[in-house]
Formats: sequence, C-alpha cells, structure tokens
Amino acid sequence: MKSFDYVITDEVGIHARPAGLLAKTVKALGANVTVAKGDKTASATSLMKLMGMGIKKGDTITVSVEGDDEENAAAEIEKFFKENL
Repeated sequence: MKSFDYVITDEVGIHARPAGLLAKTVKALGANVTVAKGDKTASATSLMKLMGMGIKKGDTITVSVEGDDEENAAAEIEKFFKENL
C-alpha cells in the first residue's frame, strides 16, 4: 500500500466537480483508493461520501492506494490532487 498526505488548496475544498473527476480518474486506474481526514474515511470512487467528509481548504488528508500497480496509480492520483485540489 502506498499513501501520501496532501493539503487541500482549492478555495471550496472537495466539492462536486473535483470529487466527480477524482472518482472517474480512480475508476480508470483500477486501484483501490481511500481518502481519510481525521476519523472519517471514504472510497475515492464514492462521490457522495467524499463530499460528505466536509474537506475544506487547508485540511490535510491522507490518500491510500492499493492495487497491482499502486506505484504508478499513487503518482497519478497525487498529480490529480496537485492539478485540481
């Protein structure tokens, strides 16, 4: 399992547009990706659960990636976060 921490820089945090793009990206990679903030955890493919976590600008999240090609998947997900969140 690969994981990394990321500080949200988007003014609105994780909202519908980036959550939807994240879910689509994760599904295309075929990896199991979870997002955690404090004691809350959600699958990155679950739009409603991601939005329900209440992640705002400045929050630090932990992203965990599991799968056959988790090295490349983690790099792609981290790139996604830097470009979109």
